[in-house]
Amino acid sequence: MPDNQNYFGQDTPSSPLFRSPSTQTTKPMGSAEQQKHRRIQRECATVAAMIALYCRHHHQSPDVTDGLCSECQQLHEYAMARVARCKFGATKPTCGQCTIHCYRPAMRQRIIEVMRFAGPQMLFRHPRLALWHMIDSWLRPPQQ
Repeated sequence: MPDNQNYFGQDTPSSPLFRSPSTQTTKPMGSAEQQKHRRIQRECATVAAMIALYCRHHHQSPDVTDGLCSECQQLHEYAMARVARCKFGATKPTCGQCTIHCYRPAMRQRIIEVMRFAGPQMLFRHPRLALWHMIDSWLRPPQQ
């Protein structure tokens, strides 16, 4: 068996025939695109951390899976879907600065409640995320 193939005869990363999904893109990602992509990932991480802080403090129930109760898990999934489907894409502002509010009214109230509780705690629990969120909120929102 050659060194560049695994047990099943498939090419491995050391093989010249192996192409990972990241090398198959036709357009190389520039640093500006990478920064925008990181910003979306950072926003998802910030929202997830806020929901986890809120759930840990308010919902210490036995039906917890992956650290979140079913109600908070539903809110987390909804928030991630909203970020993924944002009209502004990579130029997305923070939700508080956005000109379009895409959350349903009930979910918007829930996320506002979560953010009001978890926002001040983020400075102590997740200072980097909190700092980056503050920096991102200072950026001007894109026009419609």
